[in-house]
Amino acid sequence: MHLLLTNDDGIGSPGLAALYEALSEIATVTVVAPAADQSGVGRTRSDLSFELDNRITIEDHEWGYVVDGTPADCVAVGLRHIPEADEIDLVVSGANDGPNVGSYILGHSGTVGAAVEAAFLGTPAVAVSGYDRETYFPEDNDDRSFEPIAAATRDLIELLEGRSLFDGDVDYLNVNVPTEPAETVVVTRPLADYDTAVVASDDGGEAFESNYWSTHPVDGEGFPIGLERYAGAYPDWSDRAAVVDGAISLTPLGTPQSVVDTPLALAELVERYNNRADAEP
Repeated sequence: MHLLLTNDDGIGSPGLAALYEALSEIATVTVVAPAADQSGVGRTRSDLSFELDNRITIEDHEWGYVVDGTPADCVAVGLRHIPEADEIDLVVSGANDGPNVGSYILGHSGTVGAAVEAAFLGTPAVAVSGYDRETYFPEDNDDRSFEPIAAATRDLIELLEGRSLFDGDVDYLNVNVPTEPAETVVVTRPLADYDTAVVASDDGGEAFESNYWSTHPVDGEGFPIGLERYAGAYPDWSDRAAVVDGAISLTPLGTPQSVVDTPLALAELVERYNNRADAEP
């Protein structure tokens, strides 16, 4: 396999280094990563079509390339611009410093955004995020905490090689891996529990306060720290429940903007709009 490896924490992140080392054991790996931290930018692209000064720069790196842009920019560069572009079989994004769970946070995540960009460009992808059940963020544990995350990712991708997983409705996978070696992989779905509000900020203005991680139904405190406190709080099928249990959460996803069946009310609206010229004034 030839893998394109990117992330949203930047070229210098320990999660990227750990994945590069582990994945190089089973595949050719070309890195195209952001020059700086691009966390939380979703699938944002730098685009000149709106006369914005969003130019990107591309520099050589010992592992591949560094892009002064977003994770989605990196994927576009990797799949459409670099000499290795036609050789890429799979895009891997990560390993992110902290889990990406819940449907709300998936839309904000630069890690997942890179995988979505790859899917739209016709290449399957795996978004990888790491978590620690005690400290929540793997980097808060120690630099070696990404090693089991990278090892599990390597094993999963090796098992995927040559299989038809991405031939159907699955365009990309969202994977959350604990810092402790996990014995269980669980197929999950993102949980849709979130809220946001505008609140007063410390400087006298206003700011968004988003409950990205959901509140515990018992004590009302926001997920995340001390995940063991949330045992049994979330549906068994959810990505949150898998992370609370210390398992590897694997969520198969398709590209967004899927067309759904037309509801009756919408069909009636269309009929009334199209017939309005025949109606009495």
